[in-house]
Amino acid sequence: MSSRRLLIIGGAAGPGLLGRFVSLAGGAAARIVVIATASSEPAEAENAHREAFTALGAGEVHALRLSTRGEAQCEQPLLRSATGVFFTGGDQERISSIIGGTTADAELQQHPLIGGTSAGAAVMSGTMIVGGDAPGVTRAGVRTGPGLELLPGVLIDQHFAERGRVNRLLSAVARYPHELGLGIDEDTAILTDGDRFEVLGAGAVTVIDAGAATDIRVPARGPITLTGARIHVLAAGHTFHLTGRRPVVDAPAPERGVA
Repeated sequence: MSSRRLLIIGGAAGPGLLGRFVSLAGGAAARIVVIATASSEPAEAENAHREAFTALGAGEVHALRLSTRGEAQCEQPLLRSATGVFFTGGDQERISSIIGGTTADAELQQHPLIGGTSAGAAVMSGTMIVGGDAPGVTRAGVRTGPGLELLPGVLIDQHFAERGRVNRLLSAVARYPHELGLGIDEDTAILTDGDRFEVLGAGAVTVIDAGAATDIRVPARGPITLTGARIHVLAAGHTFHLTGRRPVVDAPAPERGVA
């Protein structure tokens, strides 16, 4: 596992989670770069995050506007000097199609601290969930594409409880059983540290592990069969081992918030 730290937020990030990112980036010494490539209104998203991070004590906050692959292919001195890089929400396919494989992507792969919310969370995985709202657990219930693979071995879905996306994540892990499914609620995050992550925030993270499934059948049409899969629901304070695919059994009693 990479030594980088990732703060992956399921959307609607409150000041507790954003403040934790500022703290991880260095507080008053932080130099945060906001990337709003996913947003259809990048200037608005950049300004909102600049104001939020500044109000939470960040020393410097800069926007890196990447709207075309040509811009993403240029040298990125802002990324090299940043102590933290943060992706806003919007359309995650815009991030992967504009940044994937570029000079900016290469810089990001080496960066020690990256955060993201909503679309900025989804793009962290290698196989990325990009859509899907068909009823039931079916092949048609999820659409996937390539992400930036900042956190290998997972499928990330966001706004999880609020938008009822359990069927979508089940559909995804049935198609990609080698990947762990992570459904992250709003104002909730995982903070990675090596081969494990800690749950932070107000909601829960649902982990779906199809690696142990005894039977998986994904027909071209109709419902998927998935038996023997494991599901964990983890509130704040709990830790999960990614390589071992197991929660820490002696986790402290979960607490709301991020303190």
